[in-house]
Amino acid sequence: MDDPVLSAPLFAGLDPASARGIVGSLVTLNVARGDLVFHEGEPGDCLYLVRDGKVKLGRRSGDGRENLLAVLGPGEMFGELSLFDPGPRTSTATVVADAQLLQMGHDQLARWLTAAPAIAEHLLRALARRMRRTNEAIADLIFTDVPGRVAKALLDLSTRFGEPTEDGVRVAHDLTQEELAQLVGATRESVNKALAEFTARGWTRRDGRVVVLLDIERLEHRAQ
Repeated sequence: MDDPVLSAPLFAGLDPASARGIVGSLVTLNVARGDLVFHEGEPGDCLYLVRDGKVKLGRRSGDGRENLLAVLGPGEMFGELSLFDPGPRTSTATVVADAQLLQMGHDQLARWLTAAPAIAEHLLRALARRMRRTNEAIADLIFTDVPGRVAKALLDLSTRFGEPTEDGVRVAHDLTQEELAQLVGATRESVNKALAEFTARGWTRRDGRVVVLLDIERLEHRAQ
């Protein structure tokens, strides 16, 4: 089975042998659900690649409220900003499903950027995509109602964690109700109301931390 890390934007454009050489030089970390990878405000000098499991990135306000910025899975990376703009971490990374991570330090990245300049271009593209998604999330908070944001979040999660089944797409997101609410920037009550509406309409089916998307077309229309 192919290593999902090799599909990370960091290695796009590299020949397979070079990519495997880089991956083989990285530190492997096995972390359990609930473990912190790093905390907002801590100094950072390395990035992480998700080989298996899921990690959430969140920020906490002064009054204790938490905003969930993203949920990342196999093949995705996080913590890369600290390599280009040294300073405190801008978010907290927490494992939401037992994970295996690969750690790349600043010195390692600098060596690889010198040896394979193509890495820099693809890393910048990945950062640009991250910025675009952040801008879209801000616009959604302003212009889209809660059910629309919930529909969009479910569709986004399905593209990365979904598994086709006979009656739809099964999405094991591993998020609590509170975490799902934080992801869409709404209260748990309003998110549960939206999910109940989707279920009543026959668009979704819920089972704990798993949701089955039964009508993708209608969810896409609701997310617009």
